Amino acid sequence: MTTEPHTEAQEACDELAAVLRQAGIVLPSLGVDPVSCARPYPRPLVELGRCNLETARRLTAALARAAR
Repeated sequence: MTTEPHTEAQEACDELAAVLRQAGIVLPSLGVDPVSCARPYPRPLVELGRCNLETARRLTAALARAAR
């Protein structure tokens, strides 16, 4: 994995998106928050964004299954 904060954050975001897709979940606003990468000492954030009710319920169900 790279040490470039934005690239590392994008890799984490891509990995999350891939795992969510395997569970049939797409977060349309998933991405790296550019403002958090623009600071002198970047602390990148992954923006999960907004989703509809159906997606929220699918995400809840997937997390509940994983927690068992």
